[in-house]
Amino acid sequence: MELLITGATGFLGYRTIEYLLEKSDFHIIAAARTKRPERCFKSKRVNYHFGDLSNEDYIKELFSLDPKMIVNCASLSSPWGKKYLFTRENINTQSLLIKYAVKESGIRFIYISSPSIYVNHRDRINITEKSKLYRPVNSYAWSKREAENILKSSGLSYIILRPRALVGRGDTIIFPRLIRAHENGKLKRMGSGKNICDLTSVKNMAHAIYCSLITKKKEALNEDYNITNDEPVILWNTIDKVLQSLNYGTVQGKIRISLAYGMAWLLEKFSKIGSQKEPALLRYSVSTLARSMTFDISKAKKYLNYHPIQSSDDAIQEFIQWKKTEY
Repeated sequence: MELLITGATGFLGYRTIEYLLEKSDFHIIAAARTKRPERCFKSKRVNYHFGDLSNEDYIKELFSLDPKMIVNCASLSSPWGKKYLFTRENINTQSLLIKYAVKESGIRFIYISSPSIYVNHRDRINITEKSKLYRPVNSYAWSKREAENILKSSGLSYIILRPRALVGRGDTIIFPRLIRAHENGKLKRMGSGKNICDLTSVKNMAHAIYCSLITKKKEALNEDYNITNDEPVILWNTIDKVLQSLNYGTVQGKIRISLAYGMAWLLEKFSKIGSQKEPALLRYSVSTLARSMTFDISKAKKYLNYHPIQSSDDAIQEFIQWKKTEY
């Protein structure tokens, strides 16, 4: 069966292809904007097509290959940026993919959304898919929520996955950002340092995608699912562990949550008035680093038969070993 995966050379995309090559017999149409040789597989079952998903001719090319399933991993993922950029990259591309998918019969559309849609700058414990959604905290969260709604109203058979904090080999976002901030002397422990959060091994997320592709349960379709490792960690202990393992030492500075939010608010205001560049501190970052956020994944367990296959410790060790090799 032909499977279209977008964002194929991104962190999640290439790790998903790696997993599917091992666990399935799918023939994969790998769509990516950027060619990254280290993230491309030499396999007869993977056919790479490079282009821009906002280009309709490129979308036509992909659908001429007759995919029967779609996994949309492609996304502009950033806590800061102009709203029109997120509209173009996350909403318009979703709309184009759906436009051509609805012309085919029986296509299943797997969309990789984000749990950022739940963020409200407060502690949130055991979030379910029915938990209240507040005003989006940034343009990224807004765009993911809008892209979900477009899919839900499309008439397609779909599954929406919301993975919390992807970690593991190949991570260029979460821990690398923290490492850079620590190197620059800008990383400080916020609040008590005892806040807990869920992480998601990228391997577990690839497994969740696999479960979504192969499920034959009708009740599993046209639903959204939280995905995590199902083992919350004390965030700052985990950050210290990664930093120490890479010989950076632990985080020493400390700042009150209220002060951190105040500083972030001012920096965001100055940036919007002036350079427009991402500030050194964002309110979203404060929420991520200072607030507890855990998820109930019983729905994914029940309907997708998803169960974590890699622990958080193993995923973190995988990242550490990869980072050491990269150095």
